[in-house]
Amino acid sequence: MYRTYGEGQVDPDYSGEIMELDLSTVVPCVSGPKRPHDRVALSDMKSDFESCLTAPVGFKGFKIDEDKLQDSAKFTHDGQEYELKHGSVVISAITSCTNTSNPNVMLQAGLLAKNAVQKGLSVSKYIKTSLSPGSGVVTKYMELSGVNEHLDKLGYTTAGYGCMTCIGNSGDIPESVSEAITSKDLVAAAVLSGNRNFEGRVHPQTRANYLASPPLVIAYALAGNVNFDFEKEALGKDSEGNDVFLRDIWPTREEVQKVVDATVKPELFKDYYSQTMTRNERWNKLEAPKGDLFQWTEDSTYIHLPPFFKGITQDLPERAAIKDAYCLCLFGDSVTTDHISPAGNIAKTSVAAKWLESQGVHKKDFNSYGARRGNDLVMARGTFANVRLVNKMVEKAGPNTIHVPSGEQLPIFEAAMKYKDEGK
Repeated sequence: MYRTYGEGQVDPDYSGEIMELDLSTVVPCVSGPKRPHDRVALSDMKSDFESCLTAPVGFKGFKIDEDKLQDSAKFTHDGQEYELKHGSVVISAITSCTNTSNPNVMLQAGLLAKNAVQKGLSVSKYIKTSLSPGSGVVTKYMELSGVNEHLDKLGYTTAGYGCMTCIGNSGDIPESVSEAITSKDLVAAAVLSGNRNFEGRVHPQTRANYLASPPLVIAYALAGNVNFDFEKEALGKDSEGNDVFLRDIWPTREEVQKVVDATVKPELFKDYYSQTMTRNERWNKLEAPKGDLFQWTEDSTYIHLPPFFKGITQDLPERAAIKDAYCLCLFGDSVTTDHISPAGNIAKTSVAAKWLESQGVHKKDFNSYGARRGNDLVMARGTFANVRLVNKMVEKAGPNTIHVPSGEQLPIFEAAMKYKDEGK
C-alpha cells in the first residue's frame, strides 16, 4: 500500500512493518554491467565503470590490464571512420517488456530526441539502434505527438512489438564493428530499457550491458560511451559551436505531462485493442489443423514432441543409489536461468548450431534459443551454452567442461552424453 500524508490525517494501524522512503534520496540510476540488480547511480557511472574494467572477473569486473585500458580500434562504417574504446556503445535499444508501455517515459524519450535533433546532435551510424514498444498504442501516440519523426532521425524506428534486444534478438552488429571489438578485446557496451542484462544474453560481443530508462538509452547513444559523466561532459555542439549538455535537452516534467495529456486518450486504447483479432490479415490467413491434440511434425526444428512422458507409469520407480559419479560442472554464485538455459543468440560454433546444420538449417536462420525453446533437441544442446559461463573446471569462460576419466575438454552437452553412454 502506498500512502501520502496530509494535515489532519490519522495514521492507519498496519499489522506489518512500516517502511519509509525519503523521496529526496531518489536519484537517476542504471543497472549493470552484468546483473539487473546491480544498481549504479547515474552520477557514479563513470567511476563505477572504470573500477569494473580493472576489477577481477566477476559480477562487477572485467580484469583489463592497466596497459590495455586506453586501447582503441579504428574502423570504417558506411564510408566514415570511427574509433571504439572500452565502454563504447554498440547497441542502443528501447525494447519492450519493462517500461515501453509507460506513456510518460516513452514520450519523455521522444521529446529528448526532438530536442537533440533541434540542437544538431546525432547518434553514430554504427550503433545498432532500435525501438520495440510493448504496445501498438505507443506508435499511435508517438505519431500524434510528432516525436516519432525525431526518433526516426536518431535511428529509433519501430522494429516491431515484443521481446527483442532484451532476449537477444537484436541481430548481428555490423561486421566492421565486430572485428574492431575482437581486434583489441574491447569491453563494448549495450544500453537497453529491458529487464535482463546477463552476460551473453543481449549480444555475445557486448560484455557490459546496462539497463536504463528509455530517455537514458538515447542519452547514452548520443554520448557514444557508458564511460561518460553527463554533468561534466558535453554530448556535442550545436550549430553555433556551443557545447550541448544533457541538461540542455532534457525535457521538463511539465513538458512531458502536457504532451501526455494532449495525446494519450482512452479512445486510442479502445480502438487499437478492439481490432486485436482482425488486425493481422497474414496471421488470420494461416491454415491451422483442427482437433483436440497438437499434430506433431517430426522434422520441425522449432516444435518437437519431448520425450519426458515416454514410458512413464503411475508407479514411482525405486530410488537407485548414485555410484561412480563425476562432477559435470563447478559453478560459483549467482548462476542464473540465463546461464542454465540461454534465451539469446545461438552461437555459430555451438553444439545446437551443429545440430541445426545437420537438419538443413542455414546459419542465417538459426534464430535464438528463445525462439526455439519449443524443441527439446535444441534446448538440451543449449543447456549451459552461455558464452560467458564461468565453469571452474576449465580455464576460459564458455560452455565447456572436463570429462574427468579421460581429462578431455568437451562442450558440456557432449560431456554429459559421453557420461550417459558410459553409464555414469
